[in-house]
Order: sequence, then structure tokens, then C-alpha cells
Amino acid sequence: MEEGMGALKYSRTAYEEALDVLFSLIVNRRRCDKSGDRFELMFEYVKMLDLEESMSKMKVIHVAGTKGKGSTCTFTESILRKCGFHTGLFTSPHLIDIRERFRLDGIDISEEKFLAYFWWCYNRLKEKTSEDVPMPHLFRFLALLAFKIFSDEQVDVAILEVGLGGTFDATNVVQAPIVCGIASLGYDHTELLGNTLGAIASEKAGIFKVCLKKLSLKHERLGIISSFCFHPFTLVQRGAPAFTVFQPDEAMHVLRDKASQLDVQLTVVPSLDPELLQGHKLGLEGEHQYLNARLAIALSSTWLHRTGRSNLSYKEQSGSLPEQFIEGLTTARFEGRAQIVPDRYNDIETPEDLVFYLDGAHSPESMVVCSSWFCAAIKHNQEGILNHQLDDNGTSSNKLLQGYDNDEARKKSVQVLLFNCMSVRDPQLLLQPLIKTCANNGVHFKKALFVPNTSLFNKVGTHGLAEANGEVDLSWQFHVRRVWENIIQSEKGGDSQGIGAMVEEESEKPEVSGKSCENSAVFSSLPMAIKWLRDSVLQQNRSIRLQVLVTGSLHLVGDVLKLIK
Repeated sequence: MEEGMGALKYSRTAYEEALDVLFSLIVNRRRCDKSGDRFELMFEYVKMLDLEESMSKMKVIHVAGTKGKGSTCTFTESILRKCGFHTGLFTSPHLIDIRERFRLDGIDISEEKFLAYFWWCYNRLKEKTSEDVPMPHLFRFLALLAFKIFSDEQVDVAILEVGLGGTFDATNVVQAPIVCGIASLGYDHTELLGNTLGAIASEKAGIFKVCLKKLSLKHERLGIISSFCFHPFTLVQRGAPAFTVFQPDEAMHVLRDKASQLDVQLTVVPSLDPELLQGHKLGLEGEHQYLNARLAIALSSTWLHRTGRSNLSYKEQSGSLPEQFIEGLTTARFEGRAQIVPDRYNDIETPEDLVFYLDGAHSPESMVVCSSWFCAAIKHNQEGILNHQLDDNGTSSNKLLQGYDNDEARKKSVQVLLFNCMSVRDPQLLLQPLIKTCANNGVHFKKALFVPNTSLFNKVGTHGLAEANGEVDLSWQFHVRRVWENIIQSEKGGDSQGIGAMVEEESEKPEVSGKSCENSAVFSSLPMAIKWLRDSVLQQNRSIRLQVLVTGSLHLVGDVLKLIK
């Protein structure tokens, strides 16, 4: 850490004070707009923080995508850490604590280090910014903070997940990455990135970096070189190779075209062959993770090769993965994505009576993946196997339920949906594929619960969790419930009997807001919904087993984790 930053011991109050200051950097509840929101200011901020030289030397892996980019970054970090490198990982959003976004060697940055780096960056920017160059908004500040942390901690590799889009994302201030990756593309943030896959792919491909040695007038006439590529401290010597997975034709055409224009070598990687794991399982659940894992292998191998560590990289012709790669892939952990957490509420004797299946899916494509994972997971559960990703200490565990007794075997498994999504998204496009995919797998939700997120948008830390007080605007939740009810009623083959005798109807319960429908209910707060689920198990004398899918919003997933863990 830079001299003078201090090594004081900070109280919880000091940490919360820093979070309140971070809250002040949220501008109009958005991160950027389509015009880039004066992206060139990022270079000014880097200069103010004296990061030009260190960033030009930083060995960066840069990853964009609609879905899977966070998992890809997590796999990549785990692989390179197991190879013996000092790693820095920057991801978003966080689920419980903002320090989750900054990981050093796989561990969230400590409060003490976070506070020291935070105040150094904040005070320096506060001193140097002006009316013409204002303070950066929240995500830009967090990206700058990550650069400062990784620079002073002298990480061997910095793995950066794009926050939104690519071209104008704060992380794209990095001009000389070692390698770039594009995870699966789909429709998300269309209000900012465009409403076609081609437009979205074009924004994501903005992280491709031109090979300046081959720069020609043709490139300039094509208008593909943004002015910020010629910033004084740009030290790109050669184009960074890029990797992607199989994409829809419209998106793939754009990615290939952009790569060709910029003289970037773009390689498409297939899904990982499970045989290469030598009998082990990926650390992240779900069939889709084999695609993310294979992309991570390509990124890690290329980084090793381009930084002079070819002896450690994966050689496809060898037909086997290095031991460090297997260990990295099988021990990777990423909360809130295909995560299974049994409720350990004291009054419930058997945690398996109430199990939460958490996945932050929030696009139509990711909802299909999430639903497929959920159906497969509960099938295993009903066969007597419950896979835990994490125990209370955050370590890996798999628990085999050793022979249900007669009462346990007679329990009825009931699937419940706990859902919320941002109002900028179309709930029809999220709920329709969820219901259809589950129905195709023989799974029908007996009840859907709609709740507002507990954490306020303007709170970025652990103290953002609070009980709902006073009047809560539930108009969006009632709208989403109407969408759900319409879909259920239109599904001829769907199970619309409601939870019936298995779970007591809640229409007269004071905590439920609005009139209860047969298939759904709106709760005024998340804690009330959790209480209802727990009470439902107890009131039925533990004759049912509730399997609750929590999805639609990473914020909701984080809030549930805060309450049940």
C-alpha cells in the first residue's frame, strides 16, 4: 500500500461512513447513457490518481457479455491462482457487501484496506475535480478504486468484468489488455445497448483493442477508432487476442466484423468436455457453466502464453488439462449463481424442509438456463441428494442425505417462486420462459410470491437491509403478479390448483398486501415472505418440503442471503 495511506484500525461506523459517501456518487440511478456520458473523463481520473504508468503495465484479462461473464471471470481467477499467481478480481454487482467486488487471491478485500484505498482515491479526486471534470459516478469510482487496489497490491493478473456494455464501460479505460473474452450474448439493458443482438454485440465488442502497428487510414474512414484510443498514455504494441463462445448468427457476424476491422484474432471456443475434469465436478452448478469454464481455460492459457509462462498453459493437443486448471475449475465459488442454501431457522428441525435455490438470472436467455438448473437440482433433491455449494464457513461441501425415514419419505415436495425484477425489464419476457421451461421438465409452481427488494437502491453496503416501514409502493409487484396470473391461466397444461391443502392460504394474514390469488401473493416486504414460508412448513406439521426458487434480480438474491445466512 502506498506510503501515507495509513494503517489505522477502523470501526464499523467508519466503514458505514465510507458507504454513505459512496451513495453520494450515485447519479440519477444509472451508470451511463448510450452516448458514453463523457467517457473520456475516465482518462482524466486515471491521470488524477497517478495510475497511467501502473495501468499500462497491468496484465489485464477483460471480459464482457450478457450472461456468464462473472462466472467466466471467477473460473479464470481460480485457475490462475491455483497456478501460483497473485490475483485481483473486479466483478459486479455485489450481493451483500461492496467489498465482494474487489478480491485479492480469491478473498474479499479487508475492511481496513478498503477504507484506506477508498479515502485515498476519494480525497484525491475531490481535491482535483472541478465543474468541468466532476466527481465520477459510482461505478466509475469503483473501477478506479479497483485499479488503485490492484496497482498498489502489485497483483500479477487483474481480471476485470465489464459492468455494462463494453465500449463506454468504466473498465474499458484499460487500453492494453493481455486477452479479452466475450461470454454469451442476449437481450439485456436494451434501453442503453440497443434492441437488436447486433447492436448489443457491437457494444460488447467495444473491449476489442486495435493493433496500432496495423492502423491505417482505412480504419479511420470506417469510424471504428474512438478518439480515446489515442490518449497520450496508450502503450498498445499489438492487438489483444479475443475469445468468445458460440453466439446467435446476428451477434457472431458483428463480433467477427469488429475483430476483422481491428486486426484482432477472434477464436470461438466450444463447451468443455466433462471428461477433461477427470471425474471431478465444476465448482459452479449448471450445464451452462461448462461453456463458461471452457472460455476461462482459453483466457487463462492465452494469458500464461503471452506473459511468458507457456509451460503452465493448457495445450489442446495434449488431451488433458493441467492439474492446476482442474483444481481451479472445481474449487471456484460464486455466490448467487445456481446456489442452494437450506434454511437453518431454529424452529425448523430439518433444514431440508425449506430450501432456497438462488440464481440472479435477469434476462430471457438466463431465465431458461436458471429454470433448467432448478428442475435438475430438485430432481436430485427428490432422489435423496442435496448438493450444498457452501457451508457456514464458506467451504465446499456435498451432503448426502442418508436414507429418509418413513415420515421424511412421505413428504410432499412443493415448488414456490420468490420473484422480483427491475421495472426497466419486461416481466413477461422473464416469466414466460421460466414457466415454459419448468413445465417442460414436469415442474409446476404451486405459488409465486412477489416482493420488493429489501435493500434500497441508494445503499451500497451491508447496512442497506432494513424492514419495510410505513407505506411501500407495491404497484410494480402487483403488475408482475398480474403478468404471472395471465400466463398461468393461458397455460392449458399448467397446474393452477394453487397450494391448496398443503399450505394454509394467506388471504387473511395481516402481513400480506392485497387480495391473495390462487397462484400468487404480494408481500409488502421480503422478511414477511420468508416468515410466511417458514410458517407454512411449521403449520403443516412438516408434511411438506418447500423448494423455493429465488430469481429475477441479483439484488433480491443478495437480500435473501442476508436474511437466511
